[in-house]
Amino acid sequence: MASMIEPPAQVTLVHTEFLEDAHTVEALSEMGSISRLSKGAEGLAGSGIESVVWTSTSASFVLGLDGIRQQIEALEKLLGVPASTTAMAFARAVKAIGAKRVAIAATYPEDVAQRFRAFLNHFDIEVVHLASRGILTAAEVGTLGKDDVIAFAQANTRKHADALLIPDTALHSAAWLTDLEEATKAPVLTANQVSFWEALRLCGKLATQTGLGRLFESVP
Repeated sequence: MASMIEPPAQVTLVHTEFLEDAHTVEALSEMGSISRLSKGAEGLAGSGIESVVWTSTSASFVLGLDGIRQQIEALEKLLGVPASTTAMAFARAVKAIGAKRVAIAATYPEDVAQRFRAFLNHFDIEVVHLASRGILTAAEVGTLGKDDVIAFAQANTRKHADALLIPDTALHSAAWLTDLEEATKAPVLTANQVSFWEALRLCGKLATQTGLGRLFESVP
C-alpha cells in the first residue's frame, strides 16, 4: 500500500515470531503478549519511524480494551513514537467515515469473531450482522483469491449497515478495495487498509487518496 499513495510512504516491516499459527484465543493471546511484541519492536529501534502499528487485528482485540492499551503503551515506551493496533484502527476508521452500524465478514472461528464484536461495542459501534468463516490459520486465509474475497464480502453486506468490516491482516485485499466497494455498494474497511490509514494518521501524513476505498477519499 505504501507505493499506492501519493507521495509514496516508506514502511519498515518487522515480522514477529509466534509459537502457533492458529485463530484460537489462547494462541492469539500469546502472539500479542507484551514480551513478544517488545521483542519484535526491538527491530524498529533507531530506524527513524514516525509511528508504529501492531498489525494483527485478532492478536489485539482478543486481549480486550485493557490489553490493547497495554500493547500501545509498551510500543510507545520502547520506540518513543505514537503507536496503535489494527483493532484500534478499525474503531477509529468506523468513526472517521461516520458509520454507526456495521456488518462484519470475519475469517475467524466464531468465538474469536465474537470478541471483535465485543471490542467494537466499547465504542458504541453496533454490529448488525456477524459472519464467521471458521478458518483456523492465517496461512489458509492468505490463500483466498480475489473472487472468493469479493463473494464473501457480497454475501455479508447488509443494507441496514453503514459499512462492511473485513478483519484479518492475512487476507489479501489492498489491490481490490475499489472492486470490493463496487461489488457491495458500501464502504468497506479491511485490516491492512485501516492499519495503513492509522499509521499515516498518527504521524500527520494523511492525505486524500483514490483507489484505497472511501476511508481515504475524504480525509478531515
